[in-house]
Amino acid sequence: MKGPARIFYHVMVAALSAAVALSLPFTIRFIAKNLLVYWSLIGDEKIFVIFVEMAVATMVILLSNTIGRSWKDRKLSNMAKKAGLVLVSPTRGFLERRKMRSLKERVGFARDVMIIGSTGFRTLVDPKGDLHQVIQNCREAKIMFLNPYSDAASVRAKSILNPDITPERFREQIKKSIDFLKGLKAVQKNIRLKLYEDIPLLKLAIIGDYIWMQHYHAGLDVQGMPEYVFRHDQNTGSLYIPFYQYFLTRWNAPDIPEYDLDSDELIYRDAAGNEVRREKFGAIEMEPARGAGLSIDRGCENHHQEEGGSPFLLPPFRACARTQDILTDPRQSFLGGLHFGGSEYFLLTPRRSMCETIGWTTFS
Repeated sequence: MKGPARIFYHVMVAALSAAVALSLPFTIRFIAKNLLVYWSLIGDEKIFVIFVEMAVATMVILLSNTIGRSWKDRKLSNMAKKAGLVLVSPTRGFLERRKMRSLKERVGFARDVMIIGSTGFRTLVDPKGDLHQVIQNCREAKIMFLNPYSDAASVRAKSILNPDITPERFREQIKKSIDFLKGLKAVQKNIRLKLYEDIPLLKLAIIGDYIWMQHYHAGLDVQGMPEYVFRHDQNTGSLYIPFYQYFLTRWNAPDIPEYDLDSDELIYRDAAGNEVRREKFGAIEMEPARGAGLSIDRGCENHHQEEGGSPFLLPPFRACARTQDILTDPRQSFLGGLHFGGSEYFLLTPRRSMCETIGWTTFS
């Protein structure tokens, strides 16, 4: 209906303009004949004159404020246009959210889709999600989620002030999103997934010539943040370009592995895109150094392998810090040559069978 509505609008404007133009002679003639008559009746009415003056002054004030506000809005509109911003969707409002979802579905039909987020559960898996239909009707999809076993996933879950969001639930949502993508992959959908391990910064959905962007804020759910829409055009100052480059940079980073939806393996590649190694997903879920709350203020058995020999038992030692303190304080890092108390330590070589010195801690 856009075409007929626009034609009807132009016809109405032309008809109204013609009516005003044709009525001007009659209007002026009426005013010229009756102005003096009416003025002779109201000229001596001081209260009426004061009322007219106040009404005119109020109209002038309102008109000047409207013109000033329109000028400022025009400047903001021009700045938004130069930045490529075409729409800002509030977090609340049923009609606005529905309009945004319809736009995504219309733009994303049979198009390439690129998504970066945290879990993807409420966006992709949930039937009411904005991209639930888009991901099923797209031509190709490149998606990036948080690694559910990374420290960043736990940090992000704990930072949200919502008792229903826990690291375990966060990890479960990511796994459900992976299973959902596996189902799409099984029906011959071209889906690629990568898992990053740093704290999320931006939530991006690149669909054709549009980018939907939300930012992650510590302590707040991303669903409560406003959503900005940028459109690609010939304007070189548009923010569409840096956001697009941001996604490509993250996607091509060699330290972010690709998740094989068929074999449940993480594929690591070099800068040239060649496969370097594969790792079973979740195989290193629990590392010894990540035992939260593990106290090593007790005897500890350490094994060491001699050249051509069998493993033997090192004497137990007592440590003066918890594992969590070691992981969180970079000054106590093993790589820095320090042990728990801040003293230097020596690495055992295969030729030395045992090392036990007072005030020193030895690791193999």
